[in-house]
Order: sequence, then structure tokens, then C-alpha cells
Amino acid sequence: MILQAIAFYVFSAVLLASAFMVVASRNPVHSVLFLILAFFSAAGLFVLMGAEFLAMILVVVYVGAVAVLFLFVVMMLDIDFAELKKGAQAYLLPGLGVGGLLAAELILAIALRWNIAAHAVRAAATPVGVSNTAALGYILYTDYIYYFQVAGLILLVSMIGAIVLTLRHKATIRRQNIRMQIARDSATATELVDIKPGQGA
Repeated sequence: MILQAIAFYVFSAVLLASAFMVVASRNPVHSVLFLILAFFSAAGLFVLMGAEFLAMILVVVYVGAVAVLFLFVVMMLDIDFAELKKGAQAYLLPGLGVGGLLAAELILAIALRWNIAAHAVRAAATPVGVSNTAALGYILYTDYIYYFQVAGLILLVSMIGAIVLTLRHKATIRRQNIRMQIARDSATATELVDIKPGQGA
């Protein structure tokens, strides 16, 4: 129990510190690295809670895909974040107000539901002989199947919307014309060029 308590406090402290540094860091690459550290700390907390499957998913999906994708996008786009942060002071007070309101609502919800949720968790313990993955899959695909399907539909619509919003057809870009490629012959496929002596192609 003492080792578990020490591990809990260590993971929690690292998680809170790295989450703060994600927001406070001026370099976006450093923010992404702190985000990866926060994901690893949260995975450690999941292992301590007995949710090994959630810890594995957090590391594989978020650390291995999402955070690395963020890092590559930030490094490849070379965005001038100093220029983007010039007008951030104007939104500081509204942002603090909205953040404080969300924090108050979250604290109120946790305070109201703490006792009920604690009793529900104790009553719905994992059955003997059933792994953590099997128990999670059983609950997800039986009690919460409709919510799971709705979440997948929302993600599908958001993905299609992102593609539609970012797709731009420019006249200067040469695109593939399959009909012209199939109908081409020797007259259209080759071009004879008369190069004078001493001139390049």
C-alpha cells in the first residue's frame, strides 16, 4: 500500500506539472513533449487503478499517434507563433472567465456525484475470472452501445467536414485526367523537338 501511494503521488505530481507546462510553455514543440509526458503519467495512474487496457490504449493511440502527429505538424508547418500570440492579451480576461466557469461546474458536478459514483463503482466490481479488457468490452458494447455508435458517427462527420473544409481546387495545379490518359496515342504521347546545335533542350 505504501508503494502504491508513493507511485500515485509521483504520477499525479508529474501529470499536473506537465499539464501546466503544456499551456505555459512558449515553444510549441516543448508543449507537445510535455503533453506526451502527461499521457505517460496518466497511463501509470490507469495501471495503478487496475485498468491496464486503458493504459495501453492511452500510450499506443495518444502517445504513438496523436501527440507524434501534433509534433510533426508543428515542426513541418513552421508556423510563426510569435505573430499569432500578439493579440492573445485581448482574450485573456474572457478566457479566464470561461475557464473559471468550467472549473466551477466540474467541481460542483464531482461534489454532487461523488458518493453515488463511489457506491456504484464498488457495486460494479470486475467479476472473478474476467479480464479488464473483457469487462470493459462487455460494458461498452452492451450498456453503452448506442452512445458508442453516436460517438463514432460524430467522429465520421467531423472527419468528412475537415476534409471538405480544407480541400481546395486550384487552377494552377495539374490534376490527373484518366480519360485523356486512356485515349492517348503515339501522336499525342510524343513530341518532336528540333534542337539547334549548341542549345539545350
